[in-house]
Amino acid sequence: MARSTMETRTLVVAESLPKDVGRGIARLDPGDIARLGLEVGDVVQVSGKRATAVKVMPAYVEDRGKGTVQIDGITRDNVQAGLGETVEVKKATFQPARAIVLAPAGDTKTSLSGSDAQYLARALEGLPVVKGDRVRATLFGSRHHEFAVLDAAPEGIVTVDTQTTVRVKGEAVPSRVKSGVTYEDIGALHKEIQKVREMVELPLKYPELFERLGIDAPKGVLLYGPPGCGKTMIARAVAGETDAAFFHVSGPEIIHKFYGESEAHLRAIFDKAGEKAPSIIFIDEIDSIASKREDVRGDQQVERRVVAQLLALMDGLKSRGQVIVIAATNIPQVLDPALRRPGRFDREVGISVPDKKGRQEILDVHTRGMPLASGVELEKIAAVTHGFVGADLEALCREAAMTTLRRAMPRVQLDAGFVPAEVLARLEVSMEDFTEALKDIEPSAIREVFTEIPEVKWEDVGGLEEARRALVETVEWPLKHPDFFSQAGTLPPKGILLSGPPGTGKTLLAKAAATQSGVNFISVKGPALLSRWVGDSERGIREVFRKARQASPCIIFFDEIDALAPARGAGGGSQVTERVMGQLLTELDGIEELKGVTVLAATNRPDLLDPALLRSGRFDIQIRLPAPDRKGREAIFAIHTRGKPLAADVDTDALAAVTEGLVGADIEAICRKAAMLAIRDHITGRMESDTAGLRLSREHFDQALREVLVLRK
Repeated sequence: MARSTMETRTLVVAESLPKDVGRGIARLDPGDIARLGLEVGDVVQVSGKRATAVKVMPAYVEDRGKGTVQIDGITRDNVQAGLGETVEVKKATFQPARAIVLAPAGDTKTSLSGSDAQYLARALEGLPVVKGDRVRATLFGSRHHEFAVLDAAPEGIVTVDTQTTVRVKGEAVPSRVKSGVTYEDIGALHKEIQKVREMVELPLKYPELFERLGIDAPKGVLLYGPPGCGKTMIARAVAGETDAAFFHVSGPEIIHKFYGESEAHLRAIFDKAGEKAPSIIFIDEIDSIASKREDVRGDQQVERRVVAQLLALMDGLKSRGQVIVIAATNIPQVLDPALRRPGRFDREVGISVPDKKGRQEILDVHTRGMPLASGVELEKIAAVTHGFVGADLEALCREAAMTTLRRAMPRVQLDAGFVPAEVLARLEVSMEDFTEALKDIEPSAIREVFTEIPEVKWEDVGGLEEARRALVETVEWPLKHPDFFSQAGTLPPKGILLSGPPGTGKTLLAKAAATQSGVNFISVKGPALLSRWVGDSERGIREVFRKARQASPCIIFFDEIDALAPARGAGGGSQVTERVMGQLLTELDGIEELKGVTVLAATNRPDLLDPALLRSGRFDIQIRLPAPDRKGREAIFAIHTRGKPLAADVDTDALAAVTEGLVGADIEAICRKAAMLAIRDHITGRMESDTAGLRLSREHFDQALREVLVLRK
């Protein structure tokens, strides 16, 4: 028996997926779709304080069974309902639109170009609209334009098709969304947004709940995290999604040169917010005006007075009423402690560097208007961008688009004054463009200690099979097979110590591990951290580990660790190295868990290291790299002669047999010297200008071997 097509369902509004923004769709549970007598792609009417129309699509498996309707911020604005509120959904009747009249929404100052207007109808094709709606059109690139539907013919719900006449009026109409940012424009920060919404939306929308419970509503939220992770964007999204008045204050703009003006400016902001309550005050870069008062110098009394004024305004004798303060900083440790107690900033929300899933969400946001080629795999890009925050990923997408543009420029006639439509239609951002862009974008989270790693792969490492296997198990497996470690209830080793004579390949192994695993790599040269100033060396160690945790998964490589961590109590040891040693032990195996960070260290004097460093739980795996055997030397010769023009009399097996006792660095030097000798003979001896006859003979290798043996003596 067929169900009634006019059945209505009351559903809870939920956040849509980033890729659905601007498409005019609502995702429902397939059960709700069946109860409403709908099929995928049907038009439904969604009614809150106002009614609009969207197309219905099925929700993904993880979002089913919750009684929700997933609609984006534009649709939520059209129905005038926020997240968590209820709306009514029913099947709608519609007609093809003969004509619609649009006007730019928001602060648009310029009218659309002729080429943009030409493609506007195509960009809106298939979209159901109602007079008074706000719609978003993605034109070329990721450039979004928002429009208000001033009129539509015929009346009621209409859909735009190829026969619809679209007219755009030049004058912009004010947008109902204050900031232009919705929750769908933020990727990877679902938990953080939920915490901020609890603190901000509930007190503003439902103050009676707090009155009934007999408690005061929270008054402040402090957002902290590395630069570019989305602190300011969260505040802008909250402002755009609530009906509260929004006051944006940049920390430095409060400071004035005349006595008392800074405090008066701060009081005026809070007074104005109180008059327009409910309201939100967002203080960006609060560390610039509210640093610790005991650290303020004598010539910085203005900052001290501003901190005192801010404390009084946030929790003084006069109640703030429905005024919530949101502040953002990337250095919370410098804030005055009095600000960080309950009653002022009731909750502190840390925003961390996104993981792989979060990075893919952010890439979805920044590429949803991009013409991507079929070979682009955002999941692969997300997998190799460890340590990238939202701003880095946005820059990556922009740089990839610029690479596409550079490729297309030769086909554009710059003197024509416009870009031909056929050139625009062929513009596509490829996977190669993203790969090229990755070379220019560094992760913000570890920019100060970022190390560019040469492309060293496992096949570039000869011999050393045991060390290679240990590094694969310690570094690669936890990243590629985390489920196995969870199932086994174990954690991967924290540290690996590589020891052995100079030139056996300790540093080369570390480079290969970093390259093959694709994780962030921080290289620390032991002596470089030592400072003559008390506390500086220990702070250097703390900063290295803090950055590594922040940008995990990460490898920290300590080269020549014996200079940094000699045995304590030994004669001649300094207090500096003992304090550094204590700090290093604490970081490796202290109260704070070292999660997602692998420590590699190299030394040719393991006898000098402190015994506490070598126990289990710190350097769990200790690998001594011996001088290579004959098979290992043959593999090393094969690597270093790869691509060289060898003569027929060169036998790497025979060379391996006569180089007993030599290490990898010696063999590399022999191959390099043999190449130089061959070049010298070719240029000076034969006086030939072309390279066709250049060959490395056995004689060149024998002479190079003799020279290396002389140097070793």
